[in-house]
Amino acid sequence: MPVPESPRLLLPEADLSGPLFVGIDLGGTNIKAALVDDAGRMIAFHTEPTEVTRGPEDAAARMGQAVGKLAHAVGRTAADIAAVGLGTPGPQDLATGTLLRPGNFPGWEHFPIRDRVASHCGHPVAYANDATAAAYGEFWVGSGREDASLILLTLGTGVGGGIIINDLTIAGAHSHGAECGHIIVDPAPTARPCPCGQPGHLEAYASATSLKSRAAARLAAGGTGSLANAVAAGEELTPILIGKEAAAGDTLARELIMEVADWLAIGIVTLMHTLDPAAVLLGGAMTFGRDDSPIGRDFLARIDAEVRRRTFPTLARETAIRFATLGGDAGSIGAAGLGRLAWQQRASTST
Repeated sequence: MPVPESPRLLLPEADLSGPLFVGIDLGGTNIKAALVDDAGRMIAFHTEPTEVTRGPEDAAARMGQAVGKLAHAVGRTAADIAAVGLGTPGPQDLATGTLLRPGNFPGWEHFPIRDRVASHCGHPVAYANDATAAAYGEFWVGSGREDASLILLTLGTGVGGGIIINDLTIAGAHSHGAECGHIIVDPAPTARPCPCGQPGHLEAYASATSLKSRAAARLAAGGTGSLANAVAAGEELTPILIGKEAAAGDTLARELIMEVADWLAIGIVTLMHTLDPAAVLLGGAMTFGRDDSPIGRDFLARIDAEVRRRTFPTLARETAIRFATLGGDAGSIGAAGLGRLAWQQRASTST
């Protein structure tokens, strides 16, 4: 059994006189938990394998214990934590705090995860979709901290979405708000199937799963170049490899990435026309090096140009499109921020 990592103290000189918050980000591979101060700075961090097969109650207990571990890392106890937030993959019933049928968590169906984590940590838990938590992190202290509203698209195995408007998260009447990866971008009868089972969704065209599938099909149809050579030599076909070969000048790899950009632009225009956000942020693992890489910059520029071509002039001129900046910490920081927000709301109603 893997040994959980001890909490890492990131800001040993931090002023701990103010309230402290813990945010937990549940993933299919790892549980991430962060101790965050009132300014959104991460003071300590803890991670350990999720180990899905051990079941949801075991994971809930370990998430609750992570709160105490993080508090102890700065000489406090779990009781000293002001509030806790939790982000998990969907689908969910946010009102009851229940995981419904999470695809990567077999055996976790209809589990009351919010209340079980709360029971184990001794605090009420603010509960959100993991992409919503990440969006709130970017809104609070990340790339969107100067924006009154934003949409975050997380590009990875799937396409997640989070929407923040003036401190409000968009959860919807049935806990399915901000499912941006499932807006329809291709209504044709031949549209690609989404992993959810429906055809034509953005996730079917702009996810890592889709990119790998399309790349494999193009190579099988006779695609040539350095990407084809790398795969023939035994390298695994991944977005990282495609991005590397595109940066090195491979025509097919670049075409595949620009196709992702074009489909993303269609989805972004639909979201812009619906919500009119101040900014659209792109995060997740499949951002091709973001601003630090030429192919990442070209990817963003292609999205930006296609959006400007397709949208209203005011939106084209005023809406910022940029990369998110918090990376893999966005979910845990954002969950802590949502815990903080709920704590502030409780305090205001009790006075």
